[in-house]
Amino acid sequence: MSHASPFVNDGSWSADVGGIQVVFGEGTLERLGGLAVELAGKRALVVTDPGLERAGHARRAVDSLRASGVDAHVFDGVAENPTDQQVQAGTEVAHEVQPDLLIGLGGGSSMDCAKGINFLYSNGGQMADYWGEGKAKQPMLPSIGIPTTTGTGSEGQRYALISNAETHQKMACGDKKARFRAVILDPELVTSMPHEVAAVTGMDALSHALESYVTRRRNPISQLFAREAWRLIETSFERFLADTSDSEARAQMLLGAHLGGAAIEASMLGAAHSCANPLTAHYGITHGAAVGLMLPHVIRFNDSVVSELYGDLARTAALNGNGASPTTRVCTRVAELRRAARLPEQLHECGVEAAFLETLAEEAAQQWTAQFNPREVVKRDLQRLYEEAY
Repeated sequence: MSHASPFVNDGSWSADVGGIQVVFGEGTLERLGGLAVELAGKRALVVTDPGLERAGHARRAVDSLRASGVDAHVFDGVAENPTDQQVQAGTEVAHEVQPDLLIGLGGGSSMDCAKGINFLYSNGGQMADYWGEGKAKQPMLPSIGIPTTTGTGSEGQRYALISNAETHQKMACGDKKARFRAVILDPELVTSMPHEVAAVTGMDALSHALESYVTRRRNPISQLFAREAWRLIETSFERFLADTSDSEARAQMLLGAHLGGAAIEASMLGAAHSCANPLTAHYGITHGAAVGLMLPHVIRFNDSVVSELYGDLARTAALNGNGASPTTRVCTRVAELRRAARLPEQLHECGVEAAFLETLAEEAAQQWTAQFNPREVVKRDLQRLYEEAY
């Protein structure tokens, strides 16, 4: 039985998705040069990481750009959880290159770093100056996002998540001007993902769909994107984990992840992400693993105010629960997928100390996304969620 989405077919397509030109299909990286020319690009800076440089993806991007007459340069100094220091290093390269177009090629780290470079190159200052929303006063360069993982959805929304190199605190820096003008979703780019990367990025994408569907800022558009993202990911995640060369599964995961990012752009996220960020900052727990660990507990916490919305999601995925509530069915499915991804299920497995839970709760309460959770959360609620997950 096919699980194909009506948005996925054997050919490539291009469409406006949430105000971004999206090009989807196998081999569409070759269209990068043409998209750059459409954006009046003459000199591009490709922001990526050393692994993708070695894999040849950056070279293919540069070749496509140069074939279309666009001068292209590469900054490959991005690492996982990009810091303000990495953004500063990339900005220095940008000042040397003087680009009129930026390209983020890679996982969320590369795309967030590209957005960060855009802030500093176009507006000056340091990354902390843009912590929050809409703080860039000057125009920003046009940019193109090209994800090579099936998870963050960074290409679909305006925020750059950048860590302070000294405090390790994550700064969410958002501005409409920082959004990518165009996005290339090429399933060929995700075929070489290791299981561990597929697991954490896929869980991150799943959490985006589930959280954005119920936030206080939810609306018909965000829910349309989130519901389809959930449907695509829920039906393809296990198959993709088992075989990343499964063309249908990887296409559905890549598109689902993008739609999840588009949903975030329209409605933001909730308490699972608020709880995840301090875990990454203090214990180095990969973001997808941290948010997946907290997600079922947050869903149960939210049940009293949005149970009907979890019912929508349970019906969308045709989840049968033998009398269990829709919320319980969604939680059970998340736990099943987390197990299939071989991700941790309890905080103590990750070296988290019980005595530190109160500190984690204090920091989680200060996270930007906490205010959008459908049920109000304060420090004591967040500490209880950590305790349940412990």
